[in-house]
Amino acid sequence: MACNSCASDKSDANNDPKWRRALWIALVVNATMFVAEMIAGVSGGSKALQADALDFLGDAANYAISLGVAGMALGWRARAALFKGVTLLLLGTYVLGATLWAVWDGQTPEAEVMGVVGVVALIANAGVALLLYRYRAGDANMRSVWICSRNDAIGNVAVVMAAVGVFGTGTAWPDLIVAAIMAGLGITGGVQIIRQAKREISASGQHGIFRLQVK
Repeated sequence: MACNSCASDKSDANNDPKWRRALWIALVVNATMFVAEMIAGVSGGSKALQADALDFLGDAANYAISLGVAGMALGWRARAALFKGVTLLLLGTYVLGATLWAVWDGQTPEAEVMGVVGVVALIANAGVALLLYRYRAGDANMRSVWICSRNDAIGNVAVVMAAVGVFGTGTAWPDLIVAAIMAGLGITGGVQIIRQAKREISASGQHGIFRLQVK
């Protein structure tokens, strides 16, 4: 599920090499799974897979922001988070719109594709969660990243259950229900990130996009 307590929103940065290496691995895994799952979701007609792919993209952005701007001034971290929030909101809106459209003019997704890709996604997220498990008791930055990965693994279980539901009922409803819930979470998360980013930009006094902070 989309992370609302993002690492990019935390003021402290941890530059430990092992921590950064774990984030790089998590970034590559999530970016790869976003591409693979979105392709599978579109080709297999599964809106739940597309919504889950959105989750992978959001997490990849979370890890990238944590790596790239965590040590910068608050204004620049907030702008990066604002970009992430807008992207998450737009993608969530797209998935929700596509889901609603599929209610009237959609096809029954391929349950086998949903199941296989859902299990692979679950393994990927569980692997990332285990990779970050050692940092679960660290500072707020570390805990937030691990909690997001753990929650995403739980969300993947819903996708697999949707695949079972599609296979058992022969209808698209389980897929559409899970997709709508996940898209809604993405939209909500995007809005929350945007609001917090705007507050932080205002607090930093950096209202111009290209204005550098003067200390």
